[in-house]
Amino acid sequence: MNKKIFFLLLCLIGGYHSFAQQIQRYNPDTIRTIVIDSAVNIRSHRLNVQDFIDAVLADTSFYKAFQDMKRYSFTAENRIYTYDKKNRVNGKIYRKLRHIDNNGTHRLEYLAKSDSGNVFKRNGKYQLYTVEMFDYIFTNAYNADFVKGEGLPGDGSKNGSYKAKLKMLIFSPGRKISGLPFISNKTAIFSRDMHQFYNYEFALGKYLDTIPVYRFKVIRKPSTADGDVVIRELTTIFDARTFQILGRYVDMKYSNLLFDFDVQMNIEMNNFNGVLLPTKISYQGNWDIPFHKEERASFLIVQKDYKKE
Repeated sequence: MNKKIFFLLLCLIGGYHSFAQQIQRYNPDTIRTIVIDSAVNIRSHRLNVQDFIDAVLADTSFYKAFQDMKRYSFTAENRIYTYDKKNRVNGKIYRKLRHIDNNGTHRLEYLAKSDSGNVFKRNGKYQLYTVEMFDYIFTNAYNADFVKGEGLPGDGSKNGSYKAKLKMLIFSPGRKISGLPFISNKTAIFSRDMHQFYNYEFALGKYLDTIPVYRFKVIRKPSTADGDVVIRELTTIFDARTFQILGRYVDMKYSNLLFDFDVQMNIEMNNFNGVLLPTKISYQGNWDIPFHKEERASFLIVQKDYKKE
């Protein structure tokens, strides 16, 4: 996988606020799951910034949740929208499917399937790389090697594959990922060098109306120049009872002569009989690289009805 393709993949893990506002009426993600109650009193809860940072860096449960997903039967609904330069919808994809796991044998049943607009090329391939990457990361995740293996997704070494680097950015954010031109050091947002560019915020809230949670937000300081950071915001949702990570929102933006991306992504989990599994993934944003037209898209994936067959 070459570097250009990697940056197309990279665009599936971050955020674009002004673009998101322009297309808000088309954003398929209208599900509000987290309600914030109040700021956390650190002394009364005996928590500090480093407690949250340590938990984010040590976490592997997010990655494991995507591995465990394959071991369950569940229903998924996928809605994808693509846009022209004026943010008018020019393509729609809808899929409702049932993933069935029978003792390690996986099968997909399409319950509903529709496409409209400028979705496919004449050769049957998708018009946009963004949609191809959607298929690679999510649809193929039900059966393919995207969630294969144990432990952390990638070692961050220069010899590591670009797929491994992408998985590390999604599932283990905040670490330095070597081998990414211009941005490797900027991904290590908890390092001493990057600390000066961020503010840290905590809040108490409710997830799905009943689960008490902490929201830990790492957000770019207003005084920070655009080129100083890649990650503008990383928000992590912790179950206040277990300190297990239930959600992650990443907002990323970077621009130079080689590439320009400005996108956002949110992933949410929930417990099913004690096992953490993905329930919602949403994305919206755009990217632009040489020799390819600018791409704008949004999608929502909702997964439910998990059970063992």
